[in-house]
Amino acid sequence: MRKLVFFLGAAGAGKTTLAKALAGRRRAALFDMDTLLRPAAEAVMTMAGLDPSDRDSDDYKRLCRDLGYRITMDAALENIAIGMDAYVIGPFTKETDDPTWLERELGRIGATLRDVDVKVLFVTLQGESKYRERIEARQSPLDAWKLEHWERFRRSLAPREIRWPLPPGAVAYFDNSGPLTDDKLEQAERLLYG
Repeated sequence: MRKLVFFLGAAGAGKTTLAKALAGRRRAALFDMDTLLRPAAEAVMTMAGLDPSDRDSDDYKRLCRDLGYRITMDAALENIAIGMDAYVIGPFTKETDDPTWLERELGRIGATLRDVDVKVLFVTLQGESKYRERIEARQSPLDAWKLEHWERFRRSLAPREIRWPLPPGAVAYFDNSGPLTDDKLEQAERLLYG
């Protein structure tokens, strides 16, 4: 059965690093919203006279957020439709709060939760300081808003409930603190593949 895996979590949790490592091991198609949206977001923000590196402000969310999710899901669903497993990376905050969102998305390709094995790996770290350390260490201009508005941003760090109607065991929380070892990759694979 085709597999659609969501790698969710706050910035700095290491969801992209984890997803890339697992996609390489499993030969799954990888769809990182940051990568897919970047050229369009930079153009849209520049045309609006705003910082093209901004990925967090209210202006960015108003102008680019939904476009990013649409681009990412269209690419992932296209691969699911031809029988590929798809790994999707992003926060998906608004989407995971909507119990009907996932089924509507699968319906775009004529699929249901009976046709596609959906898994969610919510990637976390132990403590707020670890997120900040990782975000500071990567020294990305895309993180400037997060660091400048830490008190507001830090609210996004808590794991949240996934409201999609998934079977027991389809959602797992993965502590990605420390280095990403082979043992941790094997643990993540077991959570996704049994």
